[in-house]
Amino acid sequence: MRLIFIYMNKFEALGLGEAIIKAVNEMGFETPSEVQEKAIPILLDEDTDIVALAQTGTGKTAAFGFPLIEKIDSDSRITQGLILSPTRELCLQITNELKNYSKFIKGLRTVAVYGGASIHDQAKEIKRGAQIIVATPGRMQDMINRKMVDISNIGYCVLDEADEMLNMGFYEDINAILSHTPDDKSTWLFSATMPREVSTIAKRFMHNPVEITVGHKNTGSENVSHEYYVVNSRDRYAALKRLSDANPDIFSVIFCRTKRDTQKVAESLIEDGYNAAALHGDLSQNQRDLVMKSFRNRQIQMLVATDVAARGIDVNDITHVINYQLPDEIETYTHRSGRTGRAGKNGVSMVIVSKSELRKIKTVERIIKKKFEEKEIPSGEEICQVQLFHLANDIAKAEINHEIETYLPSINEVLKDFSKEELIKKFFSVEFSRFHNYYKNAKDLNAAGDNRRDSGGRDGSTRYFINVGEKDGFDWMTLKDFLKETLGLGRDAVSRVDVKESFSFFNTDSEHQDNILSIFEDFRLEGRKVNVEISKDSGRNRGGRKRRDNAGGGFKGKRRSDGFKPKGRNRRDNDSGGDRGGNGRRDRRKRSDRR
Repeated sequence: MRLIFIYMNKFEALGLGEAIIKAVNEMGFETPSEVQEKAIPILLDEDTDIVALAQTGTGKTAAFGFPLIEKIDSDSRITQGLILSPTRELCLQITNELKNYSKFIKGLRTVAVYGGASIHDQAKEIKRGAQIIVATPGRMQDMINRKMVDISNIGYCVLDEADEMLNMGFYEDINAILSHTPDDKSTWLFSATMPREVSTIAKRFMHNPVEITVGHKNTGSENVSHEYYVVNSRDRYAALKRLSDANPDIFSVIFCRTKRDTQKVAESLIEDGYNAAALHGDLSQNQRDLVMKSFRNRQIQMLVATDVAARGIDVNDITHVINYQLPDEIETYTHRSGRTGRAGKNGVSMVIVSKSELRKIKTVERIIKKKFEEKEIPSGEEICQVQLFHLANDIAKAEINHEIETYLPSINEVLKDFSKEELIKKFFSVEFSRFHNYYKNAKDLNAAGDNRRDSGGRDGSTRYFINVGEKDGFDWMTLKDFLKETLGLGRDAVSRVDVKESFSFFNTDSEHQDNILSIFEDFRLEGRKVNVEISKDSGRNRGGRKRRDNAGGGFKGKRRSDGFKPKGRNRRDNDSGGDRGGNGRRDRRKRSDRR
């Protein structure tokens, strides 16, 4: 009881009422986020305009939802609050959250207004009494034009994800909607970035707004690490597959620039046996709902989406965001990377680029104020190692199904002539052989050439395997620091650090090889033996060697006869695959294709 008392007081200190505190307690909220701590007291105490800049996933809905609910008169049926959001998904999400926040306030009704559903049914819901309306700009403007809604008496207007709405072309709709609202209302603008268009809205419709910034303007989340991989354009799709195979537990959103590329990449992944789906503007609302339901239930591991279609996605525990192509607008990258690293968890934002696009990486770094780590597409040997140790970890963590005991005598009879070591080798060979056969002779996908940033010194480097990883509390930054301190090497001597669940890889110049192996010969970390070995493919010349014409795996143009299907994936194509997402062509498509 004492823990609950302390927990409740954290929100009570913000000035929230008993009904919301009760809802907060029931929902299991533990600690107010930074944007909530900054915004809620101001919005409760004052009738003021506010501009709040905070990344996606930082608790903005509660930051404006709690004070809005507190200020609404639930005894009146007049619409008093309007929330505008960019997409149907976000509109419904905000509506559901507000209903949860206000569940102990009798008579308070929140109605969602969005396209793809009956406008007449929504009008009826509003007529029954809706103190708060959550709407997409297009549908809201349509209802205003048809005189189905009256917002002339609202006291509060919230513009959520304002930069997203303006990027989607809703500037005129927002202007028109706000012209139907009272001049003396309070306007609360919440945004992840502050582009010029958002500043224009603030200056035109707000009066001396209070500004709150969580982090720095236009910066990314502190919990997201940023990586880029340089490949030739024709190898972009093959690189995507390798990155997926190198992260067996991946739960990701893959961003493409156009609807056409989104559909083609998703279809190629599905054909190759991945749990993937497309999300773009050509899908019907029912199709979008089914895709998002499957993604939330983790039936889909890889959601391939356009920027417009992905806006409003709020799914927990996304491990990776993969930029199959960089966005046209650099600010959009902030929104993409904000899909991961949420609720205090770490995430990874990967970018697949060609050599000609490297200058864009520097531009993004300058805007988000984060440094990108250059990494290389894993080799086939590395992927085999990752998958093998992932299988071992799955076995170690598996719960025993005791119903198997009925069959054990027969199984033991079949296997009685094999030793423990032989059984382990045979068991793991089932999965390892499939991956090994597939990736045998697979070519190096990393682009060679003098244009690669920080490419010097790679030819003479050695790659190592180390048996510590995420479960030991490391990410790539902390492991890199640990290695530099332990090995006594310079700041940039350790490179290409890839951290997996229970093991990792790293590179150093080959001249340090004997010293490194000697240091870790009998090294212990908190009582545990730390083992470092040279990775089998470390002798390859990664920096600039010519590619062999036949080094793509040997399956091009035909289906595999061995039925290879690791972890539900059926490889039917050559690993190099070409750019099956269509990225190799010059993009001259109309903007309507970018949804």
